[in-house]
Amino acid sequence: MHSLTVVGHRHRASVRGGGVPVFRVGGYGRRAGLSVVARVTAALCLLVSTGCGSKPEPLSVLPPGGRHVLFIGNSLTYVHNLPATVAAIAQLAGDTFRVAMEAGPNLALIDHLKGASNAVQTMRLGGWDYVVLSQGPTPRGICRDSLVLWTKMFEPLIRGVGAKPALYMTWPAVNQHSWFDDVRISFQQAAAAVNGVFLPAGEAWRSAWAEDPNLQLYGGDGFHPSEIGTFLAALEIYERISGRDVRTLPPRAFSDGLPLTLPEATVRLLQQAAHAANAQFPALPAFNAPPQDATTSARAQC
Repeated sequence: MHSLTVVGHRHRASVRGGGVPVFRVGGYGRRAGLSVVARVTAALCLLVSTGCGSKPEPLSVLPPGGRHVLFIGNSLTYVHNLPATVAAIAQLAGDTFRVAMEAGPNLALIDHLKGASNAVQTMRLGGWDYVVLSQGPTPRGICRDSLVLWTKMFEPLIRGVGAKPALYMTWPAVNQHSWFDDVRISFQQAAAAVNGVFLPAGEAWRSAWAEDPNLQLYGGDGFHPSEIGTFLAALEIYERISGRDVRTLPPRAFSDGLPLTLPEATVRLLQQAAHAANAQFPALPAFNAPPQDATTSARAQC
């Protein structure tokens, strides 16, 4: 039996076998609703000061064994419980992923550094193999520049506990599909800036749509993932971190870390899409980003 441990903000649970615990995610209202300029100012302040924000509650270290992965993000991470879904796929593969999540509504990376979650304290527990960073879609301009800056601010904390940073590419809203390339480049550039791992989940969505444009990867609001969208992102992340070709796994799906009923043909399509995205976009990006302009970012909240 492989054990599966999932840790959430101020809560943890561990089970063996097929069960997957559900955990609560810390919510911090709309603290992250700061403008990009305000966030950049806060970042500069953080570089020269410490002790900002409320004191986080203590958390215990994960048990040994398997891969230890900490996810730091927002609702694009906790809707349908992406970390637990990654761990469930690992369990299906006979693998062990012990995962934890620090996430809250609307949070950008700087918000975690400023104390809107327990992310810093949780990282400092140590024992992590990867720390997966994410935020909203992040197009070009000041949004991209901020993502790179904030990722660089995370890097010494991540490397200091012996972990590797990974950047989880999200996706734009349903009415902003023209942003997909911009979003990918932003997360590629952030990963390259810290010699980290690029996780092209958003590109896995595009690969799936190339095979079946009617796949419902968005949820009802046209921005957050559906259960299928989260499962596909989890397949991509599991394959990249584990090195296991997800096309070789049984045709079973998960959402919120629990079994999800899908036709076998759909699961196979999603496995192929995850693999195609990883094959097309390397883990360690090396590229020349196109020239920036501020047009997209002027309309965006990073």
